[in-house]
Amino acid sequence: MQSDKKPKKIAFVVQLPKHVSPGQRFRFEQYEKLLSDNNFEVVTCSFLDEKTYRILYKNGFLFKKIWGVVKGFISRVGFLLTAHKYDFIFLQREVAPIGPPIFEWFLAKILKKKIVYDFDDAIWIANTSASNRLARYVKCFWKIRYISKWSYKISAGNEYLANWASQYNRNVTITPTCVDIVGRYNEIKDQNSKPITIGWTGSHSTLKYLDLVADILKELEEKYPIVFTVICDKPASLPLQSMHFIKWQEESEIDDLLTFNIGIMPLQNDEWSEGKCGFKLIQYLSLGIPAAASPVGINKQIIDNGKNGYLCSSKDEWKAALQKLIEDEMLRTSMGKEGRQKIEDNYSVQSNSKNFLSLFS
Repeated sequence: MQSDKKPKKIAFVVQLPKHVSPGQRFRFEQYEKLLSDNNFEVVTCSFLDEKTYRILYKNGFLFKKIWGVVKGFISRVGFLLTAHKYDFIFLQREVAPIGPPIFEWFLAKILKKKIVYDFDDAIWIANTSASNRLARYVKCFWKIRYISKWSYKISAGNEYLANWASQYNRNVTITPTCVDIVGRYNEIKDQNSKPITIGWTGSHSTLKYLDLVADILKELEEKYPIVFTVICDKPASLPLQSMHFIKWQEESEIDDLLTFNIGIMPLQNDEWSEGKCGFKLIQYLSLGIPAAASPVGINKQIIDNGKNGYLCSSKDEWKAALQKLIEDEMLRTSMGKEGRQKIEDNYSVQSNSKNFLSLFS
């Protein structure tokens, strides 16, 4: 839609450079054309530059990483000096990855900017481990409730997150993480392919959930000539002969996912998992790949048990579900079609466009 009116300007304030984070790519980057067509101008302002991001998860480079963070804070100060130009600030998670919400307070209280606050995890929970204990003290998890209070609107990835945010802000919209079924996600898996491949995709921080089904996969590989494929930025460490690792790359992501016959999403039943937005399932189902998943949080909404996949609470249920899908090509095909329809109707860019645009009204 073209307009003679002066375009409204949106600054997307995020942590990472463009095109590297699923949370950024699928929650707002893929809507940039939609925004342009509706008379918005978009600028992305990331905390880390590409040079720092490339070494972020590598061993060593300590001083370069520290300098990258320092540069990030300098860039944020620079952003505050130009923030008056923007009609909306789309803030994903936080302005800076560490420290109290000083930048957010300045934007909301001093500059009076309209902050659209987006999050797709239960980020108010200190989800730390022994290896990153320091994060509990420097990330200031308590700031999330204050940013929520100061925001113009909140974009929450699922109902659980929206209910939490509603304690602090009345203007909460559920914005599911979606895929573009006309653009990139426009193919359907051919279930006649061999060998049968069970697959999982995700970031290295979620590899731990594969431990929940490792024994089941071990039993299955001893019974069937299957492959278990992991698409990730780091390989998994599992005692499986059938395991195949594919390093995640945006360019080959769809082709890599289409090697799966069956997708899995095991989760622990806890508060952090309740906040997850089921994006693995959305990816699988959009490509006609039936899935087996833990019945936690939004998984229970995405998976219609026995129709487009299976919800599995116990080891026996996981094993039975995967055996059915391994053995029955027609079942995989029919469930794949049902899954694709579910995504078209509920978790596609096309079905969510009006909802997304409403954040900037």
